Amino acid sequence: MSKGRIIVGLSGGVDSSVAALLLKRAGYEVIGLFMKNWEDDDNEEYCSSRQDFLDAAAAADVIGIDFEAVNFSAEYRERVFADFLREYQAGRTPNPDVLCNSEIKFKAFLDHAMTLGAEKIATGHYAQVREFLGEWQLLKAEDGTKDQSYFLHRLNQAQLSKTLFPVGHLYKRDVRRIAEEAGLPNHARKDSTGICFIGERPFREFLARYLPPQPGEIRIHGGDRVIGSHQGLMYYTLGQREGLGIGGVRGAPEEPWFVAAKDMAANVLYVVQGHEHPALQSASLVAGDLSWVSGRAPHTHWVYAAKTRYRQPDAACQVERVSAAECEVRFAAPQWAVTPGQSMVLYESRVCLGGGIIAASQPWCA
Repeated sequence: MSKGRIIVGLSGGVDSSVAALLLKRAGYEVIGLFMKNWEDDDNEEYCSSRQDFLDAAAAADVIGIDFEAVNFSAEYRERVFADFLREYQAGRTPNPDVLCNSEIKFKAFLDHAMTLGAEKIATGHYAQVREFLGEWQLLKAEDGTKDQSYFLHRLNQAQLSKTLFPVGHLYKRDVRRIAEEAGLPNHARKDSTGICFIGERPFREFLARYLPPQPGEIRIHGGDRVIGSHQGLMYYTLGQREGLGIGGVRGAPEEPWFVAAKDMAANVLYVVQGHEHPALQSASLVAGDLSWVSGRAPHTHWVYAAKTRYRQPDAACQVERVSAAECEVRFAAPQWAVTPGQSMVLYESRVCLGGGIIAASQPWCA
């Protein structure tokens, strides 16, 4: 007898396929659902959605589950891509994967799954969820090198109560081994990286189709010396080293240049030399557009850990103040290239508390 119906978001990758396999073995009625979230220039050169669909269908066939596809491209364009363009136009660097999770994979997909009679949904994300003292918690994955809780920090109690992460307790090597032993055709498939709708295409070339170039000056931070020109502030992010087009500068040491600041009003890009330049180090930040997993803000003056970008080591910090509108966090050690538009995510040990969008940061003064 089936334990209940679970709709699994099958992406074509090995993680979601093993998630579906494990649930089927556990006695659930499993249905695989492929989400198509992007239609513009959906071609073989850069977009892999057709191959993703074929890989997902092949995995579903081996597992022995029903499989269907649903098109969320309109919702994606309205809820995720429009925000992505607005943020870049304002000079910030957004993380669309965070918004995609909260608005598409765990909202549009969840709503659709409920209409299909699902009790819960499941994905191949590396994270864990548990109920603790009547509250749903989002936990880091067992495999710290693959943990994706950073991208899931905007999930709320209602979403987590309906979500399973079947591979969250496994290491990646074990997921691939399970897939290979089960004969899944995608067991050795390479992990996808980057923003889903951009794929492998050149980022600046893609963005220029929606946000035309606006050339301006590149100046040395802390002064007015012009050393080059940029194509548009929206094409650059803080801490960026590649693609600046700055060669040898007379009187400057032979060190790499990094983006340190943007002046949107004057259309000036400021750069510095050296990875450890003080202008790239922050002591604190202010984040807005807050979202807390429990629905409650963290305690002020408590010590937590935070990430200001994915794959960054946890950084000890203290919440200085928090309100409904914004949260100020002060770090125990300097943080490199804290970037407006990116997510600041707070942790208490392995528990992800939530976070917000970085609005500004303060420099580190040694």
